[in-house]
Amino acid sequence: MALRAVYDAELRPDLPDPVPAGVGVERDGPLYRVVGLDSRGFLTYRDLGGLTGEGLDALIDRQVAAFRARGEAVEWKLYAHDEPADLPDRLRAAGFVPEDEETVMVGPVAQLAAALPLLPEGVRLREVTGRADLDRIADLESRVWETDRSHLAEALEREIATDPGSITVVVAEAEDAVVSAGWVRYVTGTGFATLWGGSTLPTWRRRGIYRALVAHRARLARQRGRTLLQVDASADSRPVLGRLGLVAVTSTTPYVYTP
Repeated sequence: MALRAVYDAELRPDLPDPVPAGVGVERDGPLYRVVGLDSRGFLTYRDLGGLTGEGLDALIDRQVAAFRARGEAVEWKLYAHDEPADLPDRLRAAGFVPEDEETVMVGPVAQLAAALPLLPEGVRLREVTGRADLDRIADLESRVWETDRSHLAEALEREIATDPGSITVVVAEAEDAVVSAGWVRYVTGTGFATLWGGSTLPTWRRRGIYRALVAHRARLARQRGRTLLQVDASADSRPVLGRLGLVAVTSTTPYVYTP
């Protein structure tokens, strides 16, 4: 519970800081709408300020109306401990559809940074910033998840251009092929670094590449004075991260409305 409280206090609401060019952040009561950051809008908050019943339905309906007017899908990032308890039912009633649940995991940077996993022969890690490499990462993500993630390259490029010191993108390469990739964000004004990506081609899994990416990014976080790492872990990643010392503090499910 203590780690979850720290997570809620320091990482929620999940707002871009600094805000990249072309991204808008709009406040609606306890909630923030983020537009232009990714392929769909994003709704985030620390808590809903005790809203229930008709007041909560009105807040949800305003988000539906805003994104229907934009002709754009939007994600409501719902946490397992969010209140009120009937919030998932109210989101479904408004047309939001749940996607796969992820586990929010938190752990100490020092323990992860001290790990020295071995990469397979012929695989190297490289930090990247250029658009050509970001396009290769987007292609990797699209292949792994079997969905179009070409928008990812532009989003990462804008984020790097806005503040190069706030993010580091890392690829694992075998000869000329990107076989895995991930990035780390150093969250302003907190003790946290957050890990993202970590997707690996199926033929390269179970060889220690993901563990090496985690350890490398943990060392980068330690160099910047961060003490805690946070990951939204898939079902595949959770066991690996657990063995590395991260613990589950809650779960999160994207609820998506598509006009």
